[in-house]
Amino acid sequence: MGFALYEHSAPASWRIALPHSAAAVPVARALVRTALADIEHAADCDTAELLTAELVANAVEHTSGDDPIELVVELRSGGCQVEVHDPDPCPPGSLTRPDPAGPPDPWQEHGRGLLLIRALSSSCGHRPTESGKAVWFTLPALPRPRPA
Repeated sequence: MGFALYEHSAPASWRIALPHSAAAVPVARALVRTALADIEHAADCDTAELLTAELVANAVEHTSGDDPIELVVELRSGGCQVEVHDPDPCPPGSLTRPDPAGPPDPWQEHGRGLLLIRALSSSCGHRPTESGKAVWFTLPALPRPRPA
């Protein structure tokens, strides 16, 4: 696992290599929670953590090998964008459109991650990278309540 690297090129951006294992999920959630705590108009932290966990879990489950997964968190004035990079160039199934097979079976343990990302993010998608693909979502900023 690598160190979180703060990048000065974006308003605020972090990039970290995560292990290709389930251990990556809580680390990714913690990084997103910490990053969002650092800005004045944070996106919904609970939603960001949930969607990040889904992206990382999907990358671990649906890609093979031991290559690390990369998490990129970019904080913007209008919210945040979270990306997960993995070595598989194949696009995720039903991220940007409803699944043609219909909604997931409510009794199944799997199959809701991309549906959650589609439903709870303000936008989401995927793009090819030099080493595979990046799957991302954005959330809008939520003004923090003013002290009374």
